Amino acid sequence: QVQLVESGGGLVQAGGSLRLSCAASGRTFSSYRMGWFRQAPGKERSFVAAITWSTGNAYYADSVKGRFTVSKDNAKSTVYLQMNSLKPEDAAVYYCAADENPHLDTVRLTTAYDYWGQGTQVTVSS
Repeated sequence: QVQLVESGGGLVQAGGSLRLSCAASGRTFSSYRMGWFRQAPGKERSFVAAITWSTGNAYYADSVKGRFTVSKDNAKSTVYLQMNSLKPEDAAVYYCAADENPHLDTVRLTTAYDYWGQGTQVTVSS
């Protein structure tokens, strides 16, 4: 059974940094794509970043390009989201997700991802 466990959320001042982790277990993820999404109160869940296990190809939402970096540690089956220069509008619950049949045109779609973590709260004070 696939399990995704996020950690690393918290409260940070605007301009600060946080690193989120997503520990994946229950499968061999070498062919998967791992995504990060976020959901603020009253808003839909939206794409933040993604990385393909096999190639390391990374994808970003325009709103986080240049500030966030997604990476992976194959040995630990863990995906990271390094978030720098955080803004109040980055505050949300951040979710890790796994797509077991990734396609280039679906990287940003929540419906493409098969497994989800429980989420971790990120709060950014102004």
